[in-house]
This record gives sequence, C-alpha cells and structure tokens, in this order.
Amino acid sequence: MKKYYALTLLLLIGLVFVDAKKAYAQDPEFTQFYANPLYLNPAFAGAANCPRVAINYRNQWPGLSGTFITSSASYDQHVKSLYGGLGLLVTSDNAGKGTLKTTNISGIYSYHLPVNRTFSIRAGFQATYFQKSLDWDKLTFGDMIDPRKGFIYESQEQVRGGNVSNIDFSAGLLAYTTNFFIGGAVHHLTEPNESLLASTDGSPLPMKITGHAGAIIPLGAGSKYTENDASVSPNILFQQQDNFQQLNMGLYVRKGAIVGGLWYRNKDSFIALVGFQTKAFKFGYSYDVTVSKLTNATAGSHELSMTFNFPCKPPRKRFRTVSCPSF
Repeated sequence: MKKYYALTLLLLIGLVFVDAKKAYAQDPEFTQFYANPLYLNPAFAGAANCPRVAINYRNQWPGLSGTFITSSASYDQHVKSLYGGLGLLVTSDNAGKGTLKTTNISGIYSYHLPVNRTFSIRAGFQATYFQKSLDWDKLTFGDMIDPRKGFIYESQEQVRGGNVSNIDFSAGLLAYTTNFFIGGAVHHLTEPNESLLASTDGSPLPMKITGHAGAIIPLGAGSKYTENDASVSPNILFQQQDNFQQLNMGLYVRKGAIVGGLWYRNKDSFIALVGFQTKAFKFGYSYDVTVSKLTNATAGSHELSMTFNFPCKPPRKRFRTVSCPSF
C-alpha cells in the first residue's frame, strides 16, 4: 500500500504545481509553535531581549516514501537604538524526496511599545525572498507503468515548470502582560505569484491568518511566575489559509527544567511533546499521532527543536520579555 500512497503523492505534486493553470499552495507548519517564534509571528523578534538562535526540524509522514521534510534556522535580538528587535529566518521545505523544494529568507523588525509596567505591545514586519523549484526527473506518470514490470518506460509528458522566485511580506502583533499573551499574524499580504509556469493567471500564495493566545499559571505559592517555578500553560492557536482552517488547543506543564505538552488539532491529530530547558539551552521533541483515515499509512510526524540563548546586558526596567511557552 505504501507504494500506492507514494505514487499518489508524486502525481498530486505534479498535477497541483505543474499542470494546473491556477493552483493554491499551503505553508508547511511546525507543531512546536513557540520553539519557532519568528515563524509563528514576526512580532516575536527580539522578545527575549538577548541574542537567540533557534533550529527546527520536522519529518512529516515518514511512512510514505514521498515524505515532507521542513527545517528552519533563525536569529533574533533586541536592539535598544532601534526601539525593537531584529530577526533573520531561513526555512527550507522538501516535498516528495526533494521533488518540490522551497527556500525562504526573511528579514524581520519588531517595534516594542511598553504601555505601562505590566503591559507591552510589539508590532512585527517581515520581508521575505522565496524560491521554489521542481525536479521534473523525480515525477512519475501513468504512461511509464508496465502492468507487470512497473515503471520501465520513458514518459511522453512535456517537461514544464522549473524555478520561480518572488518577494513576500508579512506582519504581526503581540500584546502581553506578566502571565498572559495574545497575538496575531498575517502572512503573504500581497499573495505573491509562485507559479512554475509562464501562466497569465499565475498561482497566488494565499494569505495566511494566525491567531494565538495563552497564559502561564504558576503552581507555586507566589502569584508571579519565575523560570524555576512549576507552571501550567493553556493555549489556543487558530490558522486559516484559503479554504483550509485549523484549530489547535494545547496545554504545557513545567516543573523545573522539564516540560511536557499535549495538543489536539481539529479531528486530525494529537501532538505529544517533551522538552528540557535551562536559561542557555532548550531542546524539544514532539510526535504527531495521526487520528484521521491516514493513520496506518503516515507513521505520524516527528519534530525536533533546539534554542540557544546567549547572555547580554540586563534589559531596561521598561523592557519586559514575553512569558510564553518554550515549545
């Protein structure tokens, strides 16, 4: 059965991105949402004050031979003279064993507005250069199949597609207090064309709207949260891109350096997470347990994250870091 799933995947890639005059794609996703903050919302740039490096890797549906592998690396820090943070985000997405490759390079600025001692707002702006490429030699078609021997013939399909590059823009907003945060982001504001064909209509990348909110509730005696306290953090995250909608509801529990989490994605999967964190380093592993009809074929999804926090001068009294989950 895996062969048929893999064949279907490759054919879908060919149909959606090559033969269609007008197709709509969706962004790859990371389910350790807050371990990749700049990918979630550009307003997170500089929110940790000190320099921060985040590395993320996701292997989606390894049970299929045409798996999806997405990785990213980011750097951000607060810059006092700019009244906000700067960030750099690089992502790479490979679908169908590299049949379709997408690379994004983003520069981010977020403005920090301390409203009062306990409430702050950040507004983020992101400019992205992306490149998408199709390896035609890795596609398979029906005229290549022999009923007995399988794929033995050369396809008569005309070679189409190749490379496309464009500029993209996104923006985000984040508001937070000591223990509560709420934010939203709009990616692909101009819906740039990502068609691999010289088509008049093109293939616009649909706008993606994200809303997220959560709180950190201390379990200790005090009312204020500190990094060494035990805590519980309920969260909700909603995303919509074109006709696709996704609602995620989750809960993190932390005790000292150990973090555990569980998310539910609307009728699709459960996400289980375990993480370890100190002031300087964070590591997380999560597994998506598929509960849809693809359960037996996909083998779920694996995701790894690492974050390095570098020391710097203490922030000003009016600067408040975001108290949000680490993964």
